[in-house]
Amino acid sequence: MIEILNSTRLERARDTGTLVGDILHTLRQRCTVGTNLLDIDRWTKEMITDAQAQSCYVDYAPSFGRGPFGHYICTAVNDGVLHGRPHDYALADGDLLTLDLAVSRGGVAADSAISFLVGRARPAESVAMIETTERALAAGIAAARPGARIGDLSHAIGTVLGEAGYPINTDFGGHGIGSTMHQDPHVANTGRPGRGYKLRPGLLLALEPWVMADTAELVTDADGWTLRSATGCRTAHSEHTIAITDDGAEILTLPSSGL
Repeated sequence: MIEILNSTRLERARDTGTLVGDILHTLRQRCTVGTNLLDIDRWTKEMITDAQAQSCYVDYAPSFGRGPFGHYICTAVNDGVLHGRPHDYALADGDLLTLDLAVSRGGVAADSAISFLVGRARPAESVAMIETTERALAAGIAAARPGARIGDLSHAIGTVLGEAGYPINTDFGGHGIGSTMHQDPHVANTGRPGRGYKLRPGLLLALEPWVMADTAELVTDADGWTLRSATGCRTAHSEHTIAITDDGAEILTLPSSGL
């Protein structure tokens, strides 16, 4: 299913997107050395509930997961990159943490992810990897405009990731979003320009470049959800939900200007 939002629903998408951006911003400030992943999940639940919004994750049970996810946010650490299920783990100095959050409010969902280093340690390789996913995300957003093709976005993202030397996995990538979290079209993190669905105003897309330092192969954790690098190398993931407008792409999941 591909949804095209009217102006009323686009306003709701802006509202939901800002909420997601605000929650992630708050969590980033709270996550310090010693923070437990289960505390992050609890804080997220509280903020979603206080905002009278709904989690897209708690009851989520796709074919690639083992039963309902059962938590409010994805927390992936170091070699974890996608669908990180919160568990009893206290963050250490220098850990690379990815927070991925999808929320629905007013009947419209928004999805975003951030990767950052915890504490004071700043391993150069980890900093570079995070920055590469952020640049790839910016490139994909810059390519998004009415009349462009999905392949144009994938090509822009993949060019940045490939030129930085990272292997690219195409099993998971960006996606359409609207009344539900995951919709068509799929947006791979590499691709050929001029191919795929033609973008139209009112389309929402969640773009999410992610990489693993030295492999494109994923393995599934014993929890049945968390996807990790097959070699144990570090990973990074950046994501925004955008709306296609007459003028180009509007980023919906930025935090409020007051934060």
